[in-house]
Formats: sequence, C-alpha cells, structure tokens
Amino acid sequence: MPTQQDIDLLARSVLWGAFALSVLLGAIMHRTRYCTMGAIADLLATGDATRLRQWVLAAGVATIGFGVLAWGGWVRAADSLYAGATWYWLSALVGGLLFGVGMVLSSGCGARTLVRLGGGSLKALVVFVVMGLAAYATLRGITAVVRDVTVDKVAITFDTPATLGHLAAAAAGWPLGASLLGMALLVGVPLVAWALVGRGFVTGHNLLAGVGVGGVIVAMWWLSGHVGHVAEHPATLEEAYLATRSGRMEAVTFTGPLAHAIDWLIFFSDRSQRLSLGVASVAGVVVGAAGHALATRQFRWEGFRTTEDLANHLVGAVLMGVGGVTALGCTFGQGLSGLSNLSLTSFTAVAAIAAGAVLALKYQSWRLERLL
Repeated sequence: MPTQQDIDLLARSVLWGAFALSVLLGAIMHRTRYCTMGAIADLLATGDATRLRQWVLAAGVATIGFGVLAWGGWVRAADSLYAGATWYWLSALVGGLLFGVGMVLSSGCGARTLVRLGGGSLKALVVFVVMGLAAYATLRGITAVVRDVTVDKVAITFDTPATLGHLAAAAAGWPLGASLLGMALLVGVPLVAWALVGRGFVTGHNLLAGVGVGGVIVAMWWLSGHVGHVAEHPATLEEAYLATRSGRMEAVTFTGPLAHAIDWLIFFSDRSQRLSLGVASVAGVVVGAAGHALATRQFRWEGFRTTEDLANHLVGAVLMGVGGVTALGCTFGQGLSGLSNLSLTSFTAVAAIAAGAVLALKYQSWRLERLL
C-alpha cells in the first residue's frame, strides 16, 4: 500500500501534468484559432467548414483514443465523470441551449474565454468572473435549487452506464472492452474521415488544431484515469482518483473549474482547500495562450466598445455559467471529453449547444439587418 507521502507526490505529479497539458492546449488554441462558436459562425456566415472540421477531427481523435485506452485496460470507462447510469436528457437540452446562446453573446465558450484572457482581453476577464460566479451558484446556490427541482428530475436511468459502448455490451452480450473500442471506432472513424476529406483541409495548421486538441483530451484521460488512479488510498482504504474534484476520472472541462478556481482563490488559506485538476487546467490554458501571444507579438489589451457590448457579455456569461452546469459540461466537458465517452447526455448537450448558438447567431444577424 502506498504511504500518504507517496499519494501526495503522485497527486502533485497529476496536477503538474494537467497544467502542462493545458499550457499546450492554450497555445494550440491561440495559434490555430480553434473555437466551437467560431466554427458554427463561419459555417452560417460564409459556408466555410474549416473550423468545424477542426472540431470534428478533435472529437474523432478523442473518441478513438478513449476507446483504445478503455480496450487496453489503461482506464476504466465506467469510472469516467460522464459514465453515470442516468441520462439527464432534459438538463442537457435546457442547459445546452442556454450555454449555446451564452457563448455567442460572450464571443466564445469558457475555453475560448481563457484563451482570449491570455491574449490580453479584459472583456474575457469579466466573462471569466461572471461565468464562474453563475456556475458556482448553479452548483451550490440559488440556481442549484431551481435546477435540482426542475430539469434534473426528468431523466432516464439504465442498469449500466449510459454510454453507447456500455449499452451495446449489455444489449448484445459483447465483451465490454471490445464493445467500447468497437463503438468508439464506429463513431470516431467517420468523424475523422469527414474532417480529412474536406478540400484543402489537410494542412499543418488544421491538423495541429484537430489532432492536437483531441490528443490533449486523450492524454488527460490517461493522466487522470491511469497515472492518478490508486487502488487503495491509505487514508480511506478505498479506490481513488487523485486531484479530481469529483473523485472520478476526469479530462478537460471548464464551466465547473471556473467556479472552483474562484473558490480556490478566495479561500486559499483554508486548509481544507485542495488544488484540483480542473483548476490547474484553467491556469494552464491562460498561461499557454499568453505565452504564444507574447512570443508571436499578438498580445493586445482589449476592452468593451460600448455599454451594449458589456451587457451582451454579462448576459452571455451568466447563461454559460448556469447552462454549463445544468448541462453537466461545456463545449469541452460535454463536447469533447464527454463525447469521447459516447455518453448519451453528452450527445444531447452537444446538439443543444449547437442549436442555441445557431439561434443566437441568427438573432444577431436579424437584429443587424434591422439596424441597417
């Protein structure tokens, strides 16, 4: 059995690993302009699917990578944060719609906000704080009560984790490892193929965005689910995943961690506070984006242009904080990490986020036409 000193050392290694991977993620996102909201906006405005193909490639790589990790026994898929037995379809639908609208009003999702913050955007700093506070309220405050007595009550519970791999194994009687890998390939390969067949898409820039972001997701699963896994914690004599806020295997997500980052900063001197993988990821993305912005001389201070611009970002930040927690994740949490698990809740949330973004973009276009 490992000693407490061994556990502390391993937890620090997981945190430093998460920070390093997130620095890489922030640099990649800043360099390639990887952005979920931007991908949808490009497609609607000009028909350009380049950034959408980047996102799809990242999702495909993450899905195949997680399937391989689960099949090889390097991680246990059932211990993932997104592998619960309950399909929160209404929470994902409502929360995803709110998040999708919010990320358009705020000029990007939580991850993009951190990248913009690293590039010098004071607008992003405001979104960070307001989104984090709204998320905290929806985790533990007044909107948490509303969420708990409304949308979270409407769900479907299965006898097995609500992911395609687990459900297929239970229905067909397949070996679990083979089912997880088979379903990952069934979903992931077409995603990768669709992205790569785009005319002119296969460039170093686009491959860095898609394969780089997807690869970071896979690496984070391995870090959290394999390196950070302890079969028997000396303090509890129970299995544990070190440095995670949920106590389960986690990858990359940003809605809850924004709230946890604010909580950690405010109560830093409280000995009960523990730095988590999510908070390390938040810091890493900002540092990575800032490092690339400074190295390429793209760092620029940015503020609000008008009062309306401020109001839009404030409303958007609140919607993202409330919606991201309600949907159990954001464009990274449900959109890439959860989707790589083939979670039913994640599929629902991703569709709702996209729908919310489309509605908000069309409203902005309609409003602009009326002003002209």
